[in-house]
Amino acid sequence: MSFTTRPEIQGTFGVVASTHWLASASGMAALECGGNAFDAAVAAGLVLQVVEPHLNGPGGEVPIILNDAASGRQVVICGQGVAPAAATIERYRDLGLDLVPGSGLLATVVPGAFDAWMLLLRDHGTLRPREVLEFAIGYAEGGYPLVAGISAKIALVRDLFLSEWPTSAAVYLPGGAVPPPGSRFRNPVLAATYRRLLDEAEAKTSDRDGQIEALRDAWYRGFVANAIDAFCRETEWLDTSGMRHGGLLTGDDMAGWQATKEAPVTYECWGHTFCKTRPWGQGPVFLQQLALLSDSDLASLDPLGPEFVHLVTEAAKLAFADREAFYGDPDFVDVPLETLLSRDYNAARRALIAETASLDILPGQVPGHPGRVDVEAAVRRLQMANDTLGGGEPTLEADLVGGDTCHIDVVDRHGNMVSATPSGGWLHGSPIIPELGFCLNTRAQMFWLDEDHPAGLAPGKRPRTTLSVNLVLRDGEPYMVFGTPGGDYQDQWTLTFALRHLHHGMNLQEAIDAPAFQTDHLVDSFWPRGADLGSLIVESRFPEATIAGLKGRGHRLTLAEDWSLGRLSAAVKDGDLLKAAANPRLMQGYAAGR
Repeated sequence: MSFTTRPEIQGTFGVVASTHWLASASGMAALECGGNAFDAAVAAGLVLQVVEPHLNGPGGEVPIILNDAASGRQVVICGQGVAPAAATIERYRDLGLDLVPGSGLLATVVPGAFDAWMLLLRDHGTLRPREVLEFAIGYAEGGYPLVAGISAKIALVRDLFLSEWPTSAAVYLPGGAVPPPGSRFRNPVLAATYRRLLDEAEAKTSDRDGQIEALRDAWYRGFVANAIDAFCRETEWLDTSGMRHGGLLTGDDMAGWQATKEAPVTYECWGHTFCKTRPWGQGPVFLQQLALLSDSDLASLDPLGPEFVHLVTEAAKLAFADREAFYGDPDFVDVPLETLLSRDYNAARRALIAETASLDILPGQVPGHPGRVDVEAAVRRLQMANDTLGGGEPTLEADLVGGDTCHIDVVDRHGNMVSATPSGGWLHGSPIIPELGFCLNTRAQMFWLDEDHPAGLAPGKRPRTTLSVNLVLRDGEPYMVFGTPGGDYQDQWTLTFALRHLHHGMNLQEAIDAPAFQTDHLVDSFWPRGADLGSLIVESRFPEATIAGLKGRGHRLTLAEDWSLGRLSAAVKDGDLLKAAANPRLMQGYAAGR
């Protein structure tokens, strides 16, 4: 591929790539101030919460994967909060619900992003809390230009805000009007929340680590937790069930949780080691797709041709079927990951890939694990899609339940690397807490109200999320971090990017810019949990011969607009040379470096 929208960034000092130019610039500023990749990731991540409030927020969650150059270790930080103690299946059934709502307070789990960022800063960063928070405070207080997506999202939920969620209307509908794209938007209450956090922490101690601990304490056991507790107890709000509910999250739930560290799950092929989260996220589905494709001669296939798209799509269908059948919080359920990533298991699964498109969801069989998927119910639920405001993972579709997520990649000259995918706390998902200036997440919608399902709801359990991060070693040396927003599409878009980069010689920008594709032939992770069997969506930039070839193979093809699928970014350390690239789609993702 010879055409790219912009050059691949190269340098030797540091590179940052993200889904918003202000976050990338803030990350670079943190590097220039003497910080390392971890400081830069925290600064950028906190800015994303301000400048992309339709995509993530302080009440959301984040998985982080990193390479610490000093120790040579790869580490996952789990910033995914857990279900409240009162969140039992019986409680929801007593309310007449068979699905967790896609919006509102009943869908809230402990917000995990803040603690994960602070844990990263404390254990791996070097800057003081005020030095990394000042960027987010500046944009919240002084304002930032609204991207078109924010205005569009506010417009979609305007009536809901005015009639049902007045605290959200007070922030996002100044004067009752939708703020236009490009206008300068401020969130002074959020700025005040961060200023109060810093003032309290600095009043307690001058010690850097002590201040970080004081920030964590104020968030999970202090004034932030108290405001969240009261908001969930004292108010009821309309959600996707069509009824008004309060929340189950309490101050005790907040106080009893903290972000954790763990070793990544890895898979080796083609001279590379791919590192992902455990199956509380969907990350291992990326690894299983690699296992299914590992015996294929991918380099011989045209990366824009029908054979490549068909093979990758059919592998995705099998891996995502196993995700639905087996994945859940491994602290609560036995996920047979060793089997799911084994050579023999995937050889048998690979034999199911035919010359024509599969129209069935086919999970594998693992002794001792039921592995059932209720496909018929999922297909019926698809008919509910777009009927109710506020639910769903943000994808790239401008519909009533859509939105997006965010992503950040950073590499510094020392070889420190970070990949993070912040999400949750979307402005359209839950009402604003007026004392804090942000809303809570709706991640509990990913639980099933089914005791026998591996992702079934239980108090203290992590929802099985779609949030995914990526770190790759080449010949044992840390090489690349990358990722994307996109819900169920995350480990589809990233896989295609990685294959085109590693097998077809595309540089980072070429691999990001290349026409993208995706399938909804899976049980959707978000309310209302539908499935669209046989579907394949491709950007219409694909060659006509590819489109004809895919139709001929039986795919139910939908042509998406040019430059509409995927929001990837990536960063590489190739010897002493650092490289980065970001997605041109939506005209807001940028890479920076020197």
